[in-house]
Amino acid sequence: MKAKQVLIFLLGIFAALGVLWLVFPADGIAAGPLTIRYSSYRRSLEDAKLARVNVDSVLRSLDARFRMDQDTLEHYRKFFYENPDRIFLPEDDFRFFDPFFRELEKAQERDMPVRVLHYGDSQIEMDRISSDLRQGLQERFGGGGTGFFPAVGNVPSASISKVASGAFMQYTMYGDSTTVRAAHSRYGPLAQVVQLTGGGTVTLRPTKSKYAKETAKVFSSISILYGRPSQGFEVKVVADTLTPRVETQKGESGVVLKTWHFPRAVPKATLRITGSAEIYGISADGEGGVAVDNVPLRGCSGNIFTRISKPLMTESLDMTDTRLIILQFGGNYMPVSRNSKVIGQYMEQITAQLQYFHEVAPQARILFIGPSDMGKSVNGRVVTWPRLPELVDSLKATALRNDAAYWDLYRMMGGENSMVQWVKHNPPLAGPDYIHFTPAGAQKVGETFARSLLTYYDFYQLRKTYPQERKLMKER
Repeated sequence: MKAKQVLIFLLGIFAALGVLWLVFPADGIAAGPLTIRYSSYRRSLEDAKLARVNVDSVLRSLDARFRMDQDTLEHYRKFFYENPDRIFLPEDDFRFFDPFFRELEKAQERDMPVRVLHYGDSQIEMDRISSDLRQGLQERFGGGGTGFFPAVGNVPSASISKVASGAFMQYTMYGDSTTVRAAHSRYGPLAQVVQLTGGGTVTLRPTKSKYAKETAKVFSSISILYGRPSQGFEVKVVADTLTPRVETQKGESGVVLKTWHFPRAVPKATLRITGSAEIYGISADGEGGVAVDNVPLRGCSGNIFTRISKPLMTESLDMTDTRLIILQFGGNYMPVSRNSKVIGQYMEQITAQLQYFHEVAPQARILFIGPSDMGKSVNGRVVTWPRLPELVDSLKATALRNDAAYWDLYRMMGGENSMVQWVKHNPPLAGPDYIHFTPAGAQKVGETFARSLLTYYDFYQLRKTYPQERKLMKER
């Protein structure tokens, strides 16, 4: 074959491929059980459309969205009703968090910290997101340490390290096939209980992780929440040569909170326990200020709490002065959300959880954080799960209908198909599973949430100084 003929043949092949690229369906051609896919003009257009979420633009705009560069009242009006980082409030009542804020103002003058309890799925493992909220609140209102955590367990934390020895047996109410369940419902606020038989020791110290926050690295009080102690049960806490002041609270159902207050902050402490008891949690806190408990429940959809003993939970949350409860769930329910009926059934379950927390913690405000964007491969392309926006909107409506606030993480990220761009970002802000944030991404989320909550506190302070702002906001 002559060179000219070869050239014509190759040009003909390229032309045919070009025509095929122009006309080939974006979703491919079905061939029995198989689908034939080919790069096409239509697919390229759709891919370009999917890439419209500019994460750098989203993140750069965060500072601008919080910056007050206009009339003060107009700034708050725009934030509360237009800003994608805002917290949605029941009946748009901007006074919703006022009871919580009043406690925060007194936080530094108290022996016991004002407590925030942050439940979530695997997105908050390793103290992610919680640690950034904790840092933001403790920088503003004082406090230290990492809050409550189980006496033993295999879920690591970037903030606190614990070493336990003794006859400890942990029972958790949610987990995989290796999880051991208790024969009762006395799980406590951390959704787990540790049965100690015969005594043991637990040593606490901050981790050396680069992700550990500064305010979490020292603590000046240690607490243990327990019940059903044996005769002669005793706990001693030692830290250097300091002698702590001990304070004990007892509930009617037998729950006990014992706290040791040290005269100064310490980097390490050991609990020496004699006897047997159910241990619901141990905390490392500051003297007063704010404490934020991180409670990760991998694989959970947030529909389990009603199985925890109400008397135990009521007394525990009252003793620990828990004033804000955060529920961050929804992502694990996405794979089974086949239709609106299934999503509606999940909303009934979430409604029961919200009503439960209103009952066991009447002193606390409740805030729900919905799922992030999540990517799924559809026809060879990673896109947002088809029913995720419906699930997000349903969770928001359910929370608001049940007197709980709602923070829309999905839209804070940029909305539909934003997760793909968070994964592609340099450095990556989410992992290759298109579900979980990297530490850098979790930090962005946690810091944004903390700034949003503190914006409502700043407006609370403004309203105390200028009472007329209340009327002006109503005239929106």
